[in-house]
Amino acid sequence: MKGFPGFPPGRQPYTPVPDLFFSELLPAIDHLGELKVTLHIFWLLTRKGGDRPGVSDRELAADRRLLDGLSLPGVSPLGLSPLEALRDALERAVARGVLLRVTVGEGAQRRDWYFVNSAKGRRAVDDLLAGRWTPAETEGPVQVQAARPNIFVLYEQNIGPLTPLLAEELMEAENTYPADWIEDAFREAVELNKRSWRYIQRILERWATEGKKDETSRRDDERDRRRFIEGEYADLIKH
Repeated sequence: MKGFPGFPPGRQPYTPVPDLFFSELLPAIDHLGELKVTLHIFWLLTRKGGDRPGVSDRELAADRRLLDGLSLPGVSPLGLSPLEALRDALERAVARGVLLRVTVGEGAQRRDWYFVNSAKGRRAVDDLLAGRWTPAETEGPVQVQAARPNIFVLYEQNIGPLTPLLAEELMEAENTYPADWIEDAFREAVELNKRSWRYIQRILERWATEGKKDETSRRDDERDRRRFIEGEYADLIKH
């Protein structure tokens, strides 16, 4: 074990990590590689700054400090190489919902970009999907595909084991509401310590009828409301 001499005196750069990470995520993360990669990405993106902080798979694969940490005994119980351990840890973090992954480009130009699942990270993903922004490393035509945790992953990570009957309800909700609404509803329930599907369902139903009040404009809220009340989901809403 390599010893640590301690933090030096004076002001030191710091990496902000939300309290929710320590209260909700840290107790749940059961894989050392996932924890190392998640914290390393928090550190990297803090150093990068900017309005749309993201990191590519190429950058992570070239990060010797990160790979050295993933090569330590016990980090990868499957005996994976550092690069394989990196990919495995990223998959776990995306499945958990801590990170958002967006695939940009195709063929030799294909890159996976990773963003923290925060308000700023979600805006960056939305801007990518809408074509309002392209990462600087991207070359050639851009094709974008976002990887976001599905409703079953969200439920198991935030509430508990699934039952067949509940799985049908979740599938119906996933086919009814936008993915970002579902994620935000789970997030609101967790923050209020209301870990119940019925509570989350009521949040979604309220947003569908009254409009979702968040960082978007009231005009966008009204358009969402009309979409559900007057559009293809009108038969699911009680007027």
